[in-house]
Amino acid sequence: MELRDRVMRIVISVLVVLLATMPFANDIYGVLAAPLVSQLPEGTSMIATQVASPFLTPFKMVLWLSVFVTIPISLHQMWAFVAPGLYQHEKRLVMPLAITSTLLFYLGMAFAYFVVFPLIFPFLIGYAADGVTVATDIGAYLDFVITIFFAFGLAFEVPIATIILCWTGVTTPKALAEKRPYIIVGAFVVGMLLTPPDMISQTLLAIPMWALFELGLIFSRFYVKREAEDEDDADDEFEWTDEDDQEEDLEALEREEREAAEAYRKATDPDAPRDGG
Repeated sequence: MELRDRVMRIVISVLVVLLATMPFANDIYGVLAAPLVSQLPEGTSMIATQVASPFLTPFKMVLWLSVFVTIPISLHQMWAFVAPGLYQHEKRLVMPLAITSTLLFYLGMAFAYFVVFPLIFPFLIGYAADGVTVATDIGAYLDFVITIFFAFGLAFEVPIATIILCWTGVTTPKALAEKRPYIIVGAFVVGMLLTPPDMISQTLLAIPMWALFELGLIFSRFYVKREAEDEDDADDEFEWTDEDDQEEDLEALEREEREAAEAYRKATDPDAPRDGG
């Protein structure tokens, strides 16, 4: 029931943002399309090739916008659900990761909008053959930019993925550092698969992924060291508490033995004083 309640809160938060942004859907879409519109040839514009596209495309956009905007709320609800099952030192490590992952996802989207789009759109439009009029469909453009936002948002999560891999013991910072050449090649392969087929966008995704991997490698060493220290402190605290319990049990046992011996002596010694006489 708690899981259901928290999922409902996430859904309600998305609906609230959706209802608040719906009246401004066309204006928001204009901002989203600005990097492409500014590069279109004179006398051309974006087009809608389907009857319902003028309504459905802005609606779909603000729906995605609502999901992106409410990511902090969604993460908070998921955190509140799993937090009771975590140790105190795990909470101190997980919470910064959750906040940082959200900020990195937003940073990846901002990087795509302000850096990647102004570079790849002139390149792509410049490839149009003579006699071909570039007039992008609004639905196709939305699908394209959502894919790019997801690609760069997830790519900027590389430091978090690196830290989690080292933290959970799947690998170590030293092992990852030794595999650096393969990771660099993998970053360019991922850039090729997630971006349009041009070297500019591929490089713009691969280089930040590589840099963020190096950043994650640095922080993973800190996290692994911090976790080891926390576990040592937790073990010491547990052992200390266990020793205290053992001492208390021994004292109680000795006290019971003394009382039993004294009662036996009184019962068997005729000269021992009796209670009440």
